[in-house]
Amino acid sequence: MNQLTKGQEKRLMFIENKKGGIDGFNARVGWVTFSKTGKTVYYRGRKLSRIKGGGIRGNYSCEETGQEYWVSGVKKNGTNLHFAGAASFHVDSDAADAYNELRDS
Repeated sequence: MNQLTKGQEKRLMFIENKKGGIDGFNARVGWVTFSKTGKTVYYRGRKLSRIKGGGIRGNYSCEETGQEYWVSGVKKNGTNLHFAGAASFHVDSDAADAYNELRDS
C-alpha cells in the first residue's frame, strides 16, 4: 500500500494532460489501475510513469508520447485542478456514480 494506491486495485483519480487533451477533454476523472509498485498508472490505454524528481508541470509522463500528466486523488470539494491546469474536466460515465457519491459524502 502507498499513498497513491491506498491499497486499492483501482482508484478514482483526476487525470490532466498538461499539453493537450484526453480523448476530447482537458482533464478527466476516471478509474485508474496501478503497476505492482504503484509507480505506473494505467488510464484509457495510457501507461503513465512517475516522473522522478517531478516534472515541469506534471507528476507523470506518458511512456508512448512523453507528454506530462497531473494525476491526483479526487478531492471531495471538487478542487481537483492543478494550479497551472485546465479550466474544466469531464467525469467518465463509468465513474460518475462513484464521483457523485464521493462528493455527496
